[in-house]
Amino acid sequence: MSKMSHINVIEKYEQHSDAIHSMLSSILKCFSADNIFEKNETDLSLVFKSLTSYYPFISLLYLLDSDGRQVSMNVPGVHFKNTPKVGEGVDRSHKPYYLAAVNSEDVTITEPYLSNIKRELCLSTSLKIYNEVGEIVGFIVLDVDLTALLLFLTGDAQRAHFEPYFKVIYSLIVAGLALVSLVLIYMSMAECFKVVESLFKTPNNVRLPFGVVIYLTLALAIFDLARTTLEEEVLLYKDILRHSSTRRTITRFIAAIIIAVSIEALLMIFKSALHGGDHILDAVGVMISAAILLLALGVYVYFGSKAEVMLMNNK
Repeated sequence: MSKMSHINVIEKYEQHSDAIHSMLSSILKCFSADNIFEKNETDLSLVFKSLTSYYPFISLLYLLDSDGRQVSMNVPGVHFKNTPKVGEGVDRSHKPYYLAAVNSEDVTITEPYLSNIKRELCLSTSLKIYNEVGEIVGFIVLDVDLTALLLFLTGDAQRAHFEPYFKVIYSLIVAGLALVSLVLIYMSMAECFKVVESLFKTPNNVRLPFGVVIYLTLALAIFDLARTTLEEEVLLYKDILRHSSTRRTITRFIAAIIIAVSIEALLMIFKSALHGGDHILDAVGVMISAAILLLALGVYVYFGSKAEVMLMNNK
């Protein structure tokens, strides 16, 4: 549930690039007009504010003359108010969005790049504007926050808003599990002292060490569950729209359970051996259960991966 990494953003961009290009092209064509170069900063901000109220992923607007020099201040969107209003007079004739727009009569869109202002991946879309007599008036350029655009397209913006609260709840759960694990470790240390003490009093008591192993095994299983929850739900980004993310989470949780059950089965076998074979069938049953879980997990992972490949091929 962490923030999308740049790799995640680029992967999702490649999946939805056609839809992104079509939408940005339609937005800029509807917004463009030669009289926009006649507006002052206040009027330009009002027009742009109306646009970004519908498309909150648009971060900046600025205008270039026919030579690629910026003729307006950077106009930030409603969700990017802290962006400095600078840029007027800057020569942008070397920028990819200008060079692409010069040689095109249609809307041009750059590949993802890191923004100099927000240090996030963004796109720039530009369009050449003509006046009534066919002369080039200049170029309109829109900068787009790519992460916000992907959230908007996939309908995931609302979940992203509540994500910090989810992280807090999961963090509290992880802290509780870690505390239980620490308590179990403390109890295992106490059992260790009892084992050492018993060596001098009742050296034939071979069952005492199993208490240490049991506490440590439980501590290991609970700590592994806490670590998995922390990584999956707090630290790592999870794309809930992709089956692979869900499959990864389920695989890790079931794997932790299988490990704990297998260790418990071994302990039951050892204890049964010390008791003359009592409850050996119970121990074998637990071991068989762990094997069935492992087999079921393998089947789930296999068919899950097959299903995702089919879904990707059908897109």
